[in-house]
Amino acid sequence: MRLGRVTPGAVAPARRMLLAATRKGSEPPGLGAPSPSGQWDSTLKIAIVDESPIRATILEDGLREAGFTQVERIADTRNLLARIYAIDPDVILIGLESPSRDMLEQMFQMSRAVRRPVAMFVDQSDRAAIQAAVDAGVSAYIVDGLKKERVTSILDLCISRFNAFARLQAELDHAKGALEERKVIDRAKGVLMKAKNLTEEQAYALLRKTAMNENKKIVEIAQSVLTAAELFQ
Repeated sequence: MRLGRVTPGAVAPARRMLLAATRKGSEPPGLGAPSPSGQWDSTLKIAIVDESPIRATILEDGLREAGFTQVERIADTRNLLARIYAIDPDVILIGLESPSRDMLEQMFQMSRAVRRPVAMFVDQSDRAAIQAAVDAGVSAYIVDGLKKERVTSILDLCISRFNAFARLQAELDHAKGALEERKVIDRAKGVLMKAKNLTEEQAYALLRKTAMNENKKIVEIAQSVLTAAELFQ
């Protein structure tokens, strides 16, 4: 099942901004920026998860009055993750009256799996539940604040926080990747220095020259050097 990915910073219609399919466990996506007028695109697909018709209606009315037309309600939370994947929403709003620990954990598991902006409305909570929500990636955890007039502002907060976290995560992943590549290159230099009696600068120059000749990245050549060295051990 497809979960669309939206790139940060774009202002094209949200459903057109679903540039690449992602599945459970893939990189977290980001939602595009609002229009110059400060409004999110009305074509955002929003899922409401709430067993209470009254609470769900409050959320739905607030969204539709703000111009959002693609709003889907999930009243039955059985097989929730499968239902979310089937709808493929851009944003998920969850309403819980007096959630049990089991119910909260189910919602948190869903939030971790789908990697979408999630706003959760609860009537009561405690510090442990709030921390668990943060750990699960819930973008907005609202206690006793379900009012139709607040829905769109909370939606703004939810998406903005999600995008900010997505950018930080992408930067962290990039930094980790660069560090791992540097480790591979350093190990390959050590192999060449020992095998060919080269200095560190000469070993790196050889890796770089080979990469240019073969039109590959230096880290790819370095990995090949390490693989070959392991074969001859």
